[in-house]
Amino acid sequence: MQEISHLINGEYVKGTSGRFTDVFNPATGEVQGKVPLASVEEVNAAVEKAAVAQRAWAATNPQRRARVFMKFGQLINENMDKLAEAVSREHGKTLPDARGDVQRGLEVVEVCMGLPSLLKGEYTDSAGPGIDLYSMRQPLGVVAGITPFNFPAMIPLWKMAPAIAAGNAMILKPSERTPSTSLMLAELFMEAGLPKGVLQVVHGDKEAVDAILDNETIQAVGFVGSTPIAQYIYGRAATNGKRAQCFGGAKNHMLIMPDADMEKAADALIGAGYGAAGERCMAISVAVPVGQETADRLIAALVPRIEKLKVGPYTAGDDVDYGPLITKQAMDRVLGLIDKGVEQGATLVTDGRNFKLQGYENGFFVGPTLFDNVTPDMEIYKQEIFGPVLSTVRAETYEDALNLVIDNEYGNGTAIFTADGDTARDFASRVNVGMVGINFPIPVPLSYYTFGGWKKSAFGDLNQYGPDAFRFYTKTKTVTARWFSGIKDGAALNFKPMD
Repeated sequence: MQEISHLINGEYVKGTSGRFTDVFNPATGEVQGKVPLASVEEVNAAVEKAAVAQRAWAATNPQRRARVFMKFGQLINENMDKLAEAVSREHGKTLPDARGDVQRGLEVVEVCMGLPSLLKGEYTDSAGPGIDLYSMRQPLGVVAGITPFNFPAMIPLWKMAPAIAAGNAMILKPSERTPSTSLMLAELFMEAGLPKGVLQVVHGDKEAVDAILDNETIQAVGFVGSTPIAQYIYGRAATNGKRAQCFGGAKNHMLIMPDADMEKAADALIGAGYGAAGERCMAISVAVPVGQETADRLIAALVPRIEKLKVGPYTAGDDVDYGPLITKQAMDRVLGLIDKGVEQGATLVTDGRNFKLQGYENGFFVGPTLFDNVTPDMEIYKQEIFGPVLSTVRAETYEDALNLVIDNEYGNGTAIFTADGDTARDFASRVNVGMVGINFPIPVPLSYYTFGGWKKSAFGDLNQYGPDAFRFYTKTKTVTARWFSGIKDGAALNFKPMD
């Protein structure tokens, strides 16, 4: 069994707290490693070393920092398969999906290669008589990233890349369920030339999180996870005077209009609803067909596609559609919510509760599940299921469907499938959701834009990656300079009379 370590000041360091948690193989249910849970003292010691390393890194000019990112991107590409295998081994997602996980993180690294232009300030010549006005973007110091299990490469890269590019040092606390990928990325970063100590990887649970939130040296915290924890971290960070960007849960709807291409809409729902076993904050978990005929056609198109889905371990080949859930607790929760949906009167069209895979009977698998006739008062609608479960809520009109999204407490992502441009433009304009797809099921923006939800899906003023990330990880200093005239004329040897 592998014993995973912290990475402190460029060296692997065993945990000293005496507390560990198991890392599972989700496909078999077997424990494949154990990871240490850091104490307050261990977190604080890592922060002290990071603070020392950060000063020299911040003094390194942006162009030289950019060269480290160029090499880092090259190394990620060269090690893509190894990184993807590490993601799949601990998370359970398929290898093609794991490569996508790494790739979407790499795209943020690629944007950071242009960091000199992203860190430029502003300048006003002659703002007043002999007065120039200019601003500078400077790093915060030591910052922290607390990242989830479901994207072991992408979200750590979303956090660490802009933060470090801006001249900060980072304390990264990855999910204790999927710790190995972050360590591999840190190794590649140092191989690319990142000085030791600028990136520290510290494993832990709530004790480590609270240590991060209470440490006075840490100036900002980025988090992705559930809404209750996002609210907790945001509140405690703000109380302690830190910047915070905390991204929480989601309940993403996809509207299907009567004029939509039903085959394309069904294909999109299969990928967006069941990909990665539904363990995505941008997964579509609610299909909203407009009109009874539309709903009937949608269900008819979905069922044969669902029946063809191949569920299994990532080792079974690239034709596997999705794998297991992350833990037994996650599996039991999803199964319980399916039971609740049946109990509350939803129509169970396809039932994934009794899914069994020969040789993997102890794995955390749930088969693809489809509900019809779901209503907003049901638990399967109100809760983020985070599993391979798609709920269909039938709407009579476009306005009913739109209001369903508007009234939901989450606002991460949404989509509409339609052939009508006027409807699409109206939807994009009026819906109160941070990321919108038009005939596009998972509208994650490209890396030179920015990612963020609304309502209870996000807490904080600035989003992840893109221009917002550089605003979040820097502080602006504005300088007003006056240069008195006459000096350039040289010395005056005669006595100057009083004016």
